[in-house]
Amino acid sequence: MTPASPTEHPDGLPLPQRNWAILTIALGIIMAVVDGAIANVALPTIARDLDASPAFSIWIVNGYQLAVTISLLPLASLGEIIGYRRVYLAGLVLFTFASAFCALSHTLLLLTVARILQGFGAAGILSVNSALVRFTYPHALLGRGIGINALVVAVSAAVGPTIAAGILSFGTWPWLFAINVPLGFVTFALGAHSLPHTNPAPHMFDWQSAGLSAVAFGVGVAAIDSLGHGEAVLTCVIQLVIAAISGVLLVHRQTHMTSPLLPLDLLRIPVFALSIATSIASFCGQMLAFVAIPFYLEGHFGYSAVQMGLLITPWPLAVAVTAPIAGRLVERVPAGLLGGIGLAIFACGLASLALLPADPSPLQVVWRMALAGCGFGLFQTPNNRTMIAAAPRERTGGASGMLGTARLLGQTTGAALVAMFLALSPDNGTRLSLATGVGFALVGAALSMLRLSPAGARGAEQVRVQDGQRLKGE
Repeated sequence: MTPASPTEHPDGLPLPQRNWAILTIALGIIMAVVDGAIANVALPTIARDLDASPAFSIWIVNGYQLAVTISLLPLASLGEIIGYRRVYLAGLVLFTFASAFCALSHTLLLLTVARILQGFGAAGILSVNSALVRFTYPHALLGRGIGINALVVAVSAAVGPTIAAGILSFGTWPWLFAINVPLGFVTFALGAHSLPHTNPAPHMFDWQSAGLSAVAFGVGVAAIDSLGHGEAVLTCVIQLVIAAISGVLLVHRQTHMTSPLLPLDLLRIPVFALSIATSIASFCGQMLAFVAIPFYLEGHFGYSAVQMGLLITPWPLAVAVTAPIAGRLVERVPAGLLGGIGLAIFACGLASLALLPADPSPLQVVWRMALAGCGFGLFQTPNNRTMIAAAPRERTGGASGMLGTARLLGQTTGAALVAMFLALSPDNGTRLSLATGVGFALVGAALSMLRLSPAGARGAEQVRVQDGQRLKGE
């Protein structure tokens, strides 16, 4: 075993340092996740002010998303080598200065470059936040820490458009980015004094695998997005072929490594592989709903933007209530069972939304939103906790990177499917999206329940025993 440094705590941080650390992690997540959502709301205003066409202005959003996607796994691997806090703090610094760059940009090209830099900074934050949570909380309380993490991610994604609308009602679009600057400096100061130190891994950073990973995931996500938005079939096929070839080369290279950038070693753990598959299915279902519901409420029932915002609010509120509760329950109830029940409830919520009557009352919409949010909150924390705890402590970075990658793949696929359904059937595309979301939620529930099978249970028990032995050794 590598001896612990004087500043490292083998089983979580002591109080009050633990509270300051989790506050730092939460603030970074809020900035990264909210900034991924606010640009969507402000895009028409930004395009108009910069005299840019909608087709080109979309890169303000896509540039950020692609930067995050291609760098999550490489930065998570780098965190294992040089320390998670260093990657997190470096990402925070880059994100803060890129935010100032965004606020000062006066052309579309400058803003797009700034957003790409901001995306790389956000990836530094998001790639290792779950790993930092694991080293912040004692093993016995890990579920609570993951619950807070899941709560912050879910609520930040949900309230991002509302925050953007509030800022734009009082100021111009540069303030959407300028507000990150003072918050970034405060978060850095907190993190420099509170985030946990971790032992560096002995292996070197694999630049070739990082490049292959960037091409495979970046071009793959671009292909899914192109397919959803109805671009030329030949373009989509070429992108998919490039992504597939890069993926095959990446997998072949990773099979010969003890600490691969693409964590194939972790995917051999049944409970980890099932948790990743469950996460992709569930986030695909969630994004199908998130993107379709505003069009659904406006097109079928004539709700205004303000009314839709109020009607959707019970969803993130339900997640906020349920996620911490699930974080405590997973310490006593199997994660496979909690996840299966949660995704079944989530599926019921989406199905009930798809079957709304012709003239629903606000209450009829609200309880359906709350039901979907409760189900997703009950699933997300136990699933994330299982993924992080299933990995050996020295491979926590790989698990954290895969957690973020699974979320992005699911969300990207869900958004692309909504775009495709709306293009194929403008009248019924939203209902079809919700119905497909139900299907993905049920698939996720079945995958989650498989973790209760003998193979999944053995994998989970083996992880618990190994983790306990590592803690004793440290």
